[in-house]
Amino acid sequence: MFTGIIETTAKVVKIEKENTNYHFTLEVPFGDELAIDQSMAHDGCCLTVVKVDKERKQYVVTAMDETMLKTNLGTWQVGTEVNVERSMRMDGRFDGHIVQGHVDQTATCTKVVDDNGSWRFYFEYDQKNAPSITVPKGSISINGVSLTVVDSEPGMFSVAIIPYTYKVTNFHNFKPGTVVNIEFDVFGKYVQRLLEQYLDAQK
Repeated sequence: MFTGIIETTAKVVKIEKENTNYHFTLEVPFGDELAIDQSMAHDGCCLTVVKVDKERKQYVVTAMDETMLKTNLGTWQVGTEVNVERSMRMDGRFDGHIVQGHVDQTATCTKVVDDNGSWRFYFEYDQKNAPSITVPKGSISINGVSLTVVDSEPGMFSVAIIPYTYKVTNFHNFKPGTVVNIEFDVFGKYVQRLLEQYLDAQK
């Protein structure tokens, strides 16, 4: 479980393919604090640490075929900057919103607007494959970042980014055409499923 408050960014330093699996080696400032079997969110995608090199502050995670198909990990290259967050602690304040690290699908950035001190990012996604919808002032996770929806239409939404978030996450790399991971609000997904089941029962 995560909060969507990004700790820092990691850099992809190596990519290896083994059958249908991909092994990603990343470097992060707190790499010497990591342990094998630890869960971490990478651009919002929960992956398990399988190897650690504390001296180099590097670690390895493995993504299977299903993960590669549903996320933007297939666009990663050596040098790619990735948002990372370690799992939620239960002994402190809960900032952000509940993020499971289970990416629902990808979205594509269509427009970036400089609002003279903040930035507005617009995204489109395949509504046919969407497990939920967005609502104005609702929560959404983009590349693991907990954000509030501004504009909301079928298959499209926008979010506003303050300078701090723009600087410390990989949002500063986004441009039209950038593919990102999105996770819809977990409570919204449950409400939608219950409503679908209710409507089916009325037929």
